[in-house]
Amino acid sequence: MLRISNNVTLPDSEIEMEGIRAQGAGGQNVNKVSTAIHLRFDINASSLPPFYKERLLQLRDKRINKDGVIVIKAQKYRSREKNIDDALKRLTAIVRSVATVQKSRKPTKPTRAAKQRRIDDKKRRGKIKQNRKKVHSD
Repeated sequence: MLRISNNVTLPDSEIEMEGIRAQGAGGQNVNKVSTAIHLRFDINASSLPPFYKERLLQLRDKRINKDGVIVIKAQKYRSREKNIDDALKRLTAIVRSVATVQKSRKPTKPTRAAKQRRIDDKKRRGKIKQNRKKVHSD
């Protein structure tokens, strides 16, 4: 049972994990043992609330394929157990990310004093640069 929030949990039967061989250096252990984990989670067939499903399917994430399946490959660690934990944490993070609704941005305008400070700064910088020019003696 994977706990997403106080009200939302995912049963283990909905999360499909498969052991695969990890890539990269690691010697004999990498060639023999399937320590990496390939996690698959079908959003449409899950028991998640409709709100979560809609938001997950709208995400533009390369880990979610066009069929609505989240695919996570975890091979960070040398042990299978740590990679399983890592994959589950990443799945939890993806699902939790859609639970929070972002506030809509209210456009603001700079104050009159802020505009005046900006113009004064520009004038001061211009004078500094003007003083750097060569002085012509006539």
